[in-house]
Amino acid sequence: MKTLAGAELQEITSQTIGHYDASSQSFWFGTKDHDVGQNMDALLRHIQGEAPYTILDFGCGPGRDILAFRDLGHVPIGLDGAAEFVAMAKARTGCEVWQQNFLELDLPAEKFDGIFANASLFHVPLQELPRVLSELRSTLKDGGVLFSSNPRGPNSEGWNGQRYGSYLTLETWQQACTAAGFIELEHYYRPPGKPREEQPWLASVWGKVE
Repeated sequence: MKTLAGAELQEITSQTIGHYDASSQSFWFGTKDHDVGQNMDALLRHIQGEAPYTILDFGCGPGRDILAFRDLGHVPIGLDGAAEFVAMAKARTGCEVWQQNFLELDLPAEKFDGIFANASLFHVPLQELPRVLSELRSTLKDGGVLFSSNPRGPNSEGWNGQRYGSYLTLETWQQACTAAGFIELEHYYRPPGKPREEQPWLASVWGKVE
């Protein structure tokens, strides 16, 4: 694991967010019809207690999944670092959306029944991942659930164009989440129905452990 100084972390944050701000419209048109129902179902079926659930859409982008959770009767709150995404998500959904970058989170304690981190947590540098996962755990209620979907890889991290990412094996991801106090509930690879070499996405569901 590489060690990143404060200035490097700031550069990672600003460049990655800047990429999404600059490409917000094309990102929306390129992703608005993606079917992530399998991922939403995985989160919802593991949450304990009675619906409706309060759900943090972590890295909500332009609001596609906020809208889907809202239409299912839940109470979603979005979070994204990109100002353009936050504005689009608010306008599109009418829901609450927070502008926070992933390395400077300010989250209320034990507020959420679930966290939906779909294609977002891989932007966290590996050295910062333990802290970020701990902060996400703290904002979950007892019995709360974290869903994540990340592009998998050989425990490498670095730049992909203007975006920074960490590409981890299942084992490394399991170690990070377990160390943060989560228990694994399930994992699977996406897209469904493909050979493993054609499934670049690792999806996993984690429960808050007391």
